[in-house]
Amino acid sequence: MEEINIDFHIHSRYSGGTSQDMSIPRIAEEAYKKGLNVVGTGDATHPRWLKHLERNLNGDGIYSTNISKTRFIVSTEVEDRDRVHHLILFPDLESAHSFRDAIRPYSANIDSDGRPHLSLSGEDIAGIANDHGCLIGPCHAFTPWTSLYKSFDSLKQCYGANTKHVTFLELGLSADTDMADRIAELQDLTFMSNSDAHSPWPYRLGREFNRLSVEEVSFDEIRMAVERKSGRRFVLNVGLNPREGKYHETACTRCYLKFRPEDAKKLGRRCPECGGVIKKGVRERISELASWKEPRYPPHRPPYIHIIPLAEVIGMALGIKTLRGRVQIEWEEMVEKFGNEIQVLIDASIDSLIKYDQKIGSIIKAFREDKILYDSGGGGRYGKPLYNRSIKERFYDLSQRSLSDFQS
Repeated sequence: MEEINIDFHIHSRYSGGTSQDMSIPRIAEEAYKKGLNVVGTGDATHPRWLKHLERNLNGDGIYSTNISKTRFIVSTEVEDRDRVHHLILFPDLESAHSFRDAIRPYSANIDSDGRPHLSLSGEDIAGIANDHGCLIGPCHAFTPWTSLYKSFDSLKQCYGANTKHVTFLELGLSADTDMADRIAELQDLTFMSNSDAHSPWPYRLGREFNRLSVEEVSFDEIRMAVERKSGRRFVLNVGLNPREGKYHETACTRCYLKFRPEDAKKLGRRCPECGGVIKKGVRERISELASWKEPRYPPHRPPYIHIIPLAEVIGMALGIKTLRGRVQIEWEEMVEKFGNEIQVLIDASIDSLIKYDQKIGSIIKAFREDKILYDSGGGGRYGKPLYNRSIKERFYDLSQRSLSDFQS
């Protein structure tokens, strides 16, 4: 068996809000520096992106390039009629074409948007995906805008008779295993941690990824790992601490003040400070759905490691907010020395990292041991680590507000 790092969910330049640098050559180059063995292509129903894939990829099932050793699995994200987003993994490019033909009559924007909207239910989409030999599961399942648990209270409500074809669930940046394993219906699903990257730079691409144990790098082996068959399996989920997710806490979508769930309800989910909408956070939503107060890990569940992208670690160590200039130079030197970013963040010994740089090594040691504190994200604003803050700042979240703050 070999272990491989995979980020299944990214987007091309043809999805909204994405970098024009999202081309296969650039993604392949940056993914290799990151330490990703396989990356999802994203947007495999868009006609121009499909042509780009066919021009730049070689092979069958899992595709290679002439740029780096990183390979690609064909993938896409689609939105259903209930605004639930689904991640679909294809056996090959041919199946992506046939899937596109099957859903094209139900989408008005399939030729213009890499993430098309379909006038189909989740049940319909799961059935079509299964007919084409695909793997399917909900994307960022708990986010408060476009997700499974925003629109529904259970897998069955979304996928109906085709729930049996749903084999994985993507946690999203605002959730992790500890949170999701409080929900009984998710115990048999494989959890994925993917970046949903809109740019190819290593602080975005692979900011969340999965480590799989497989016999070889092929679609069938990856399928067996997702389905946990014949000893193939996920051995790690890796990603940001969910407190860094921009929808982790219940918060105002305009001024980003955070509120206790009970206070948000009493306030009618309107911010008394600015009048903005108080959006329900992932932590609150999971508490509503939870079967247990504490997580219950099924035997197949791998560990989840919280990380901070290396450029951010270096910036913290240097006291610099920009991720260019000195930070970029230091990043390139570390990747050159240790092999790739994932090697630095996950695999290199702490002793070797501290020997290289005391501050950088100490920060990596702290997040490997889950000892970083955060100003949690919410309302659409990302959270941030507080490693370099004072004791008072680290233990008191200045943006947290309660109902009593607004009562005379």
